[in-house]
Amino acid sequence: MSLLVLSAADVERATASMSPNELQILMASVFRTLSRGDRWLSSTPHRTSISMSQHTALFMPARIATDALTGTTVKVVSVPSSPGDTRGLPGSTLVLDEDTGAVKAIVNSRSLTALRNAAGSLLSSRIVGIDEPTAITTFGSGKQIEAHLHLFLRAYPSVSRCSIVNRSANERLTKLADALRTAFPHVTVETFSTSAPAQAGERVEAAVRSADIVICATSSTAPLCPSSWVQPGAHVVLIGSYKPHMKEVDSELVHRALAGALIVDSRDACAQEAGELLEAKVDMAAVHEIGELVEVDGEGNLKTTLPKLQTKEQEGGVTMFKSVGVGLQDVAIACAAVDKARAMGLGTTVEGYDS
Repeated sequence: MSLLVLSAADVERATASMSPNELQILMASVFRTLSRGDRWLSSTPHRTSISMSQHTALFMPARIATDALTGTTVKVVSVPSSPGDTRGLPGSTLVLDEDTGAVKAIVNSRSLTALRNAAGSLLSSRIVGIDEPTAITTFGSGKQIEAHLHLFLRAYPSVSRCSIVNRSANERLTKLADALRTAFPHVTVETFSTSAPAQAGERVEAAVRSADIVICATSSTAPLCPSSWVQPGAHVVLIGSYKPHMKEVDSELVHRALAGALIVDSRDACAQEAGELLEAKVDMAAVHEIGELVEVDGEGNLKTTLPKLQTKEQEGGVTMFKSVGVGLQDVAIACAAVDKARAMGLGTTVEGYDS
């Protein structure tokens, strides 16, 4: 049996050929399976960790088996032990063959986690009825924000202004802004550093107040902006926090979302890990799980069961999507990348790997 090896460049080429709609449908299938709660359709055992000299290695197995998608993977990510290590998170995903049980592909997954999160976030914006936004504001400039902005700007050609707020005016921020200007010349891209006093006040506030979509992907333990800055009817995406002490928005904004629509990827996971919801003492029975709100018909069209929202009339309500990430998303995106790469003739094939 042969083995397909996909480098980071191979993965980038394969996933770049996936349309925003294709990625949304992929995540819709995942979230639908998760919300059904059928243990025969999915399995996400607890991750195992091993301490290394400079990293903690995380091993995350998962499986999904539905009519729309079947796959079994093991994702391996190494988290640096030193806060000063800025080389990123080395990650690879093993994809197993459903017939033989052997590993059929090794996929570089540095960018896949960010892409699957962005696809879930885009799906949430479609569900709440975001149709033609004109302005997006983000907090952070890492891989998560990079993936979100590239996908959202592809999906929403109506966007004419993009504001990126980052803690420091570093090279990563500059490169991201330059890449966006090249890829989307019709979009005005602005960058702000909160470490620069002249930019940290009125200009950032104005960028948030005018945004139809606000995306947060930081490791902050304090709100990034006050609730009053976010306009009624805006859609807020929270990706960064994944531990109880972490939070990107204040409790007031969370409660405003309850007046509009507060959506999560997993009630069980968010009840344990979503710092913003825990601090706001949110009753998880009052939130919507995204898999309960979306359907894919026989022709591959997305449909939502969430009624058309009128958040501007609902006491300043907003909509919000809180995601801490679920393992089934890793299975779906890795298997999709392998299928796309094979169709495009990408990657390196090791013949006779298991013969």
